[in-house]
Amino acid sequence: MAKGKVARVNGPLVVAEGMKDAQMFEVVEVGEPRLVGEITRIEGDRAYIQVYEDTSGIRPGEPVIGSGAPLSVELGPGLLGQLFDGLLRPLGEIYNLTKSPFVKRGVKLPSLNREKKWHFVPKVKKGDKVSPGDILGTVQETGLVEHRVMVPPYHHGTIKEVVPEGDYTVEDTVGVLDMNGDEIPLKMLQRWPVRVPRPFKEKLDPREPLLTGIRILDTIFPIAKGGTAAIPGPFGSGKTVTLQSLAKWSEAKIVIFVGCGERGNEMTDELRSFPKLKDPWTGRPLLERTVLVANTSNMPVAAREASIYVGVTLAEYFRDQGYDVLAVADSTSRWAEALRDLGGRMEEMPAEEGFPSYLSSRIAEYYERAGRVRTLGNPERYGSVTLASAVSPPGGDFTEPVTSTTLRFVRVFWPLDVSLAQARHYPAINWLQGFSSYVDLVADWWTRNVDPDWKSIRDFMVRTLIREDELRQIVRLVGPESLAEKDKLALETARLIKEAFLKQNAYDDVDAFSSPQKQMRIMKLIYHFYQYGYSAVEKGVLVKRITEKVTVVPDIIRSKATIKNNELEKYDELESKLKAQFDELMKEVGA
Repeated sequence: MAKGKVARVNGPLVVAEGMKDAQMFEVVEVGEPRLVGEITRIEGDRAYIQVYEDTSGIRPGEPVIGSGAPLSVELGPGLLGQLFDGLLRPLGEIYNLTKSPFVKRGVKLPSLNREKKWHFVPKVKKGDKVSPGDILGTVQETGLVEHRVMVPPYHHGTIKEVVPEGDYTVEDTVGVLDMNGDEIPLKMLQRWPVRVPRPFKEKLDPREPLLTGIRILDTIFPIAKGGTAAIPGPFGSGKTVTLQSLAKWSEAKIVIFVGCGERGNEMTDELRSFPKLKDPWTGRPLLERTVLVANTSNMPVAAREASIYVGVTLAEYFRDQGYDVLAVADSTSRWAEALRDLGGRMEEMPAEEGFPSYLSSRIAEYYERAGRVRTLGNPERYGSVTLASAVSPPGGDFTEPVTSTTLRFVRVFWPLDVSLAQARHYPAINWLQGFSSYVDLVADWWTRNVDPDWKSIRDFMVRTLIREDELRQIVRLVGPESLAEKDKLALETARLIKEAFLKQNAYDDVDAFSSPQKQMRIMKLIYHFYQYGYSAVEKGVLVKRITEKVTVVPDIIRSKATIKNNELEKYDELESKLKAQFDELMKEVGA
């Protein structure tokens, strides 16, 4: 265990001397307040430490004590429904201890409650042979989630002892493993270094969509379970609200929400809203499947990097239990800015716009931890980690280093357009700039479970939106009178797509979440409007006459907020009205 003394302090960077036995990424305690830090560079007996707490008052000569271990987190029952800081310290417990609204320096509390007892149900018996990832027993952690206590990675052997069903704390020994003659106590509590990806048997293609209830995300730019997505946008374009909607309504069994360097009032909104919300898939309180990690902008910048790794490590832990996990980070730009700040203090050679040269590799390492996998252990199970992160490019410039680098490693791009936000079109995702590489992969799921026409109608809607953009450029040049009637119909259909389908009110009780079946019904109404309209135009009906005669269109637009997910039979009425009004129109022209 390394021991040294502080030689220099430069903000969150502390240089310590006499650290001959130090290791890279070893956690150390700095100064008399015993501040938590991590070694990021070693030169001879000098160690460069990024400290995760405020270093004010630390003086040269104060002690630096190594822990001999890398930055690790506690994993076990008690994570769900809790609020932690960037180092996975429980903020509620810290407040109860300090009675201060701010996290005081040097406060150390375990992530998991040591006194609470959990009802443990063993799934193995004495004499069973076990391998890494095998389920030792289960704990009903919340009403939504059964916590599966697993054999830690790299452990295998024979169960020598196992406790009977009963109530135990996370530190109680629930089993003893005979591993090559060594007796290893097994507990519900595990520790895992955050920078090391947790192992698995096999990585699989992501083929099942992660349904979010947000129509533009589910249909136009879908993301698969185990996929990666970035949502860049300037200030005021709705990044946080979109990510919060994603965390609230997604089909993921577990949600990890990491507030990385964002304003404190945004995390306050999360804390106030989540306890009141119910999961639309089960009706249970949403907090029962959520872990919140808060590392706000007033906290030390070094902890931003830790919070990102902490969040993805928690996601991998629940993935290994066989769950689909969504990890949301808001935002990775603040993490990159922390890397730039620390790189400058360590006098590293800067790259583009002052960011460190290893920015690309760090972003790649983060997104590579997403994926759908066959997990270790028995019984056989599958889990996924889906990563969705906000990016905050200055001035909305998507060519800046963090955004452009992120685009190289994600397969879904949800770009936010401030002009759409100013026009009150939310989510303000630009349907011309965005993309998804999962459309063909998830189309089979939609065909089997919802409607075989999903892919063809989805492609029709995208083509119509692209055609509208082309036509608008023509209109700006020569005026609307120059357009053919079929082109005018395309413009009207595109307007219906935007108003009835793409626009969605995250604060409306009905419109906030659309089931896949409801989305499909709206899509079909829009498609039938175009089909009927095309037939009418071919018979000589003017588009102006269609807009006057077909009065059900406003009802179609309003249906997203007036028809609930369990009232889809009402769409049959709208479809009948639509057809009847077009039939009446066709009679006028003798067709």
